Amino acid sequence: MKTKQLANVLIKILGLSVLVHSVPSVITGMFSMLRVRGSGSLLEYFVYPMSSVVMAGIGIYLILQSREVAEFLFKNDAE
Repeated sequence: MKTKQLANVLIKILGLSVLVHSVPSVITGMFSMLRVRGSGSLLEYFVYPMSSVVMAGIGIYLILQSREVAEFLFKNDAE
């Protein structure tokens, strides 16, 4: 297996791991937002689920664009 192919597979696995780890955080953050809905301090509870959504987006990006990321990382590799 060539270096770029291996990097492609490993980047996809990394993206899947990031995505899987962010899903429970998003769910927990949504429940905490619903719980404090009437207290007026919703902004401080809004940051946690949004950061998890950003992490999920990064995971999806890594899964979908893994070939381009591997090309970028190994652009000077002469194989």
